[in-house]
Amino acid sequence: MNTPPVNIAPVAPSGAAQAAPRADRPLLAISLRLCAMVLLATMFMLVKYVGEYGVAATEVMFWRQAVTVPLVLFWLGARGQLGVLRTTRMASHARRAATGTAGLFCNVTAAMLLPLSEATTLGFTTPLFAVLIAAVVFRQPVGVWRWTAVVLGFVGVLIISQPGHEPVSPWGVAAGLGAGLLVALVSFQIRDLARTEAPICCVFWFAFYGALIASLLLPTSITPHDATEWALLIGVGVSGTLAQLLITFSLRFGQVATVVVMDYTALVWATAYGWLIWDRLPSAATWLGAPAIVAAGLVITWREHRLSRAISPGSSLEDV
Repeated sequence: MNTPPVNIAPVAPSGAAQAAPRADRPLLAISLRLCAMVLLATMFMLVKYVGEYGVAATEVMFWRQAVTVPLVLFWLGARGQLGVLRTTRMASHARRAATGTAGLFCNVTAAMLLPLSEATTLGFTTPLFAVLIAAVVFRQPVGVWRWTAVVLGFVGVLIISQPGHEPVSPWGVAAGLGAGLLVALVSFQIRDLARTEAPICCVFWFAFYGALIASLLLPTSITPHDATEWALLIGVGVSGTLAQLLITFSLRFGQVATVVVMDYTALVWATAYGWLIWDRLPSAATWLGAPAIVAAGLVITWREHRLSRAISPGSSLEDV
């Protein structure tokens, strides 16, 4: 029996403004998402590279967020659109930023500790955690297709982590799975905010509060940098900002079920960077486990589309 579609997003405050509907432009949406995945893979490559210089994950996380704030302000100011940042939901933005910053820390840590292909693959577990959250927290009925996808996905995780053999970094695996869980939680918060807030407003306040949160950790981790390290840190911030903007705006022109499939192309770029820069291709375990995780995500996306959801929690790379 098919599971009936249930809107699991929290209801926006009464009287909240609704965004004007936009006509779908699927080719544009897919193109934006593909470009975002190139930038996202580039960001994590730079994260891993700067980590090899000894820069702490907490400092990388700060610069990833801090660079976004002036970039967004400059762009909106040049267009005379600073007013779009006004909001009556500052507490919601702060809560989203707290969860998203924790997820970003996990993503950065996984990129530093794991080969890029493995770290990227573990990031694809977000749809699996989203299904678990929907079932356990929101009490949404979940049918056999999505439960099967969850089991298949976590079998893939077990294969990649290689228990009983020579494993990849257990802390890296834990960070990758933590990122998947936290970004899934953020997806539900974003769904709520998207009812009343412009995408660029969500991006800005996430970066603003995220930088404030990360700055609290700077005294314990900041170190002097040479020109190369500063260039890498700024590159992390710029590529991450552009990736997040393109991910966000791709959803203005296409349904999640259409564009989210493009997220898996990030694995292609991560593998290419791993080979070109570190002369490392994915292990045999990754070649076996990654298809299981990707297939699980595709099944969940397909079911979301079949159940006619307006917005799916499977947008796995919203906070980067």
